[in-house]
Amino acid sequence: MKLFTAKLALLTSALLSTGLSHAQEEPEVSYQATEVGTGIYMLSGEGGFTGGNIGLLVGDDGVVLIDDSMPPFLDILNQAIEALTEQPIDFLINTHVHGDHIGNNATFGAAGTHIVAHDNLRRHLVTKGVQGSEPGTMVAAPKTALPVLTFSDEMSFHFNGQPAKAIHVPKAHTDGDAIIHFSQANVIHAGDTFFNGIFPYIDLDSGGSVDGFINAQIKMISISDDDTTIIPGHGPLSNKKQLQAAVDMLIDAKSIIAKHVKDGLSLEQVVAAKPLQKYHDDWNWGFITTERMTTQLYNDTAKNHNHGDHDHSH
Repeated sequence: MKLFTAKLALLTSALLSTGLSHAQEEPEVSYQATEVGTGIYMLSGEGGFTGGNIGLLVGDDGVVLIDDSMPPFLDILNQAIEALTEQPIDFLINTHVHGDHIGNNATFGAAGTHIVAHDNLRRHLVTKGVQGSEPGTMVAAPKTALPVLTFSDEMSFHFNGQPAKAIHVPKAHTDGDAIIHFSQANVIHAGDTFFNGIFPYIDLDSGGSVDGFINAQIKMISISDDDTTIIPGHGPLSNKKQLQAAVDMLIDAKSIIAKHVKDGLSLEQVVAAKPLQKYHDDWNWGFITTERMTTQLYNDTAKNHNHGDHDHSH
């Protein structure tokens, strides 16, 4: 079994290389802007992988960016932003620590943008650094890449008549996730606590957990109604119904794997049994295949099971 420590670097390089090799015959990659509320936009990559979906709030009071993709896409990101506002970016909210969401922090920070994130995200960057130019290497994070404003539970923004809250959801996709709720506009940016229509990546190595991921999704559903617009970390613009489908799948998949763990099966045995086969056609994708989904659920469930959950089974 390959270890499921497939860092996003592998995903990024794989997607970049496939995208670049076909650059001649394929349209160039760009960001498509969709207005989801007055002055609130989702910027999504078109024509290839460009990292996670980006949020943008523009208006006379200031400009707030949510996530910032990766260095190869900085120019097209700036072009998309400049088409919507000539103002500089005042605040940049990082939803979590992965490089496909905060890869341009240093550039924006150096330009005077104030970076905002959960306490754990800054701690992660300070203690673990960022990915170096050589694969698998880590280097100290540049000072300009670090959040200068951090919060533990939540933080409120009051710009452009669109009140917003960055809300920490614990141990979900990572240990430093923030969802952003524009209460008046009825818009949520979910970061990577929501992969729309595809299996989610739950980064157990960075403090993520299956239960925390489920809880984050339930939290978002609790502040949603049928008219809420949800920007997922990856996948098309979404809504409460699709988020409910994602959490229903995850709760069911977790219970399926938990039963196998309780029965004492090894990871190899569980993967060989293909217990998530019913979800394969709809949810499997290049990075989180059905096998990888099974593996991350197994690893998380087995860890919890071994930490005493089985005491309750008698």
